[in-house]
Amino acid sequence: MQGQEIDEGDELDIPTLLNALASSDDEEKAAVITKLAKTGDSRLESFFELYRQGSVYNWPDEEGGVRIVVNEETEMDDDFNEFAPLLDPLTGEPFLVGGKQAKPDLFDLEDISPGRKLRSLVNSSKFLLRLFSPDLETRSSGVKKCGDPPFLPESIPFLEEISENEGGDEKIKWLALESIGLIQFAGKVGNKNSLEDRLAALSNLGKLNSLRAYARISDFSKEINQQFDADKLSAEEKKSIEKEISKIEGSLESHKGTVELAGNMFRGVSYGSVLILMALGLAITFGLMGVINMAHGELMMIGAYVTYEVQMYFGHTPDNPVNSYYFAALPIAFIVAGLVGLLIEQLVVRHLYNRPLESLLATWGVGLLLIQLIRIRYGDNIGVNSPTWARGGFEVAQDIVLPYARLYLIGLCVAAVSFVYYILRRTRQGMLIRATMQNRDMARSLGVRTRNVDRFTFALGSGIAGVAGYGWTIIGGVTPDMGQTNFIVDSFLVVVTGGVGELAGVLFSGLGIGVLSKSIEPLEFGDFVVGPVWGKVLLLVIIVAFIQFRPSGLFAPKGRLADKK
Repeated sequence: MQGQEIDEGDELDIPTLLNALASSDDEEKAAVITKLAKTGDSRLESFFELYRQGSVYNWPDEEGGVRIVVNEETEMDDDFNEFAPLLDPLTGEPFLVGGKQAKPDLFDLEDISPGRKLRSLVNSSKFLLRLFSPDLETRSSGVKKCGDPPFLPESIPFLEEISENEGGDEKIKWLALESIGLIQFAGKVGNKNSLEDRLAALSNLGKLNSLRAYARISDFSKEINQQFDADKLSAEEKKSIEKEISKIEGSLESHKGTVELAGNMFRGVSYGSVLILMALGLAITFGLMGVINMAHGELMMIGAYVTYEVQMYFGHTPDNPVNSYYFAALPIAFIVAGLVGLLIEQLVVRHLYNRPLESLLATWGVGLLLIQLIRIRYGDNIGVNSPTWARGGFEVAQDIVLPYARLYLIGLCVAAVSFVYYILRRTRQGMLIRATMQNRDMARSLGVRTRNVDRFTFALGSGIAGVAGYGWTIIGGVTPDMGQTNFIVDSFLVVVTGGVGELAGVLFSGLGIGVLSKSIEPLEFGDFVVGPVWGKVLLLVIIVAFIQFRPSGLFAPKGRLADKK
């Protein structure tokens, strides 16, 4: 059956374009497939796969009109007649006629399966669809995919169109140029696959600072050596090519080093933000009460699990995002962790003031109890789905992306530090805390209810730990022993390094330890990579050496507090 003629200028809807696939003209069908791909409709991805497999048919109506349908499986009756349950080509829902799914005889369907050449185009079109998706993230992914193995040389005209679109997104335009260069560098363009053409493509990729090209240079160098061994290259040509490759590789390696350094620094700052949140409460309670609270990590864990419960209450899932849950979870995590901390203080800690060793052992036992209770209730692992706004990041420079989730975590840390500073320095309760911290007996003799101060301070520190757990859910996993395993030791290091009871010390040492930790882990010495475990060891050695020179930390206590210590 001859389909409807399709002109490039026609503004046709997708069903009309699909009807044109019933044409007997392969060139016309190729044009239709291209136009379908340029619609960017995600529903066509599954349709193209069905069409390539030969599951798409034309079921002519009574007047001979085209009806494009899908049939994946047939049914057979008792008389061995074969029927074809039909599906809608776009939605995959049953194709209804008279309110029921149409099941014509299989012989009533006209096979419109694509030939060998068209199948290749259809297969490529599954990926080309993403180039024209209305969703920016999907479109970027599609542009990038074209430059990855097995490569899509058919996409080059579309990529050129995207790169030349002056009104388009700058990042997508850059990705389009990069993918074009990568396809050419791989030698996948029929008339431009010589060494000179590929070297020129690599040169362009070097100007783009393409890290994807950097990862493929070693394979290209091996190809050159193979061609030299096969006497297709002279020694002079080989030397000239290797010199050019070395120059480009050095430039890309320098860019890669800059990107990795910036990434490690930013991850260090965000990790340091969590340590600051954790250490705030420790610094206050230890400075005020002389209590080493080893259950502080479990208070962080409680904040994370409260966030999970709030997510479940709001019904937030990746398919049904309810982003407001995350903002609602912040005060709830603070309050619940504070209440749990208050309970721990009432039952255990108040009996152990200024008895560090006993408080360490007792709170460690409390922490183990909390871990087991949570494990019994939730198991070993849960998933907290981040809000949709936390996906992606802000690209401050090429390949240097600051994830929105970590930016939020840093902002959360700034807000928490400001909150604690305001309470300690701008409120009456803060004045009572500082007075009790400097001289408990004097404060009591002046009428300060130090018992209430202790309760409030411990609850405040516990609540801030809950906020740390809440913040961690946006970038890390949640397990019952997350606080004890990952944070409690580092948090105490922050307190000791910064200076016990010193807010400024917590801030500077938290950021310093976070950045130092993430800078040490990727270090390589020959074939040995430091990694997280040895990174902790080296970090501890550095801090121990630092404390030898400054036993009181970065910010030593002053006045009566210094005399007390």
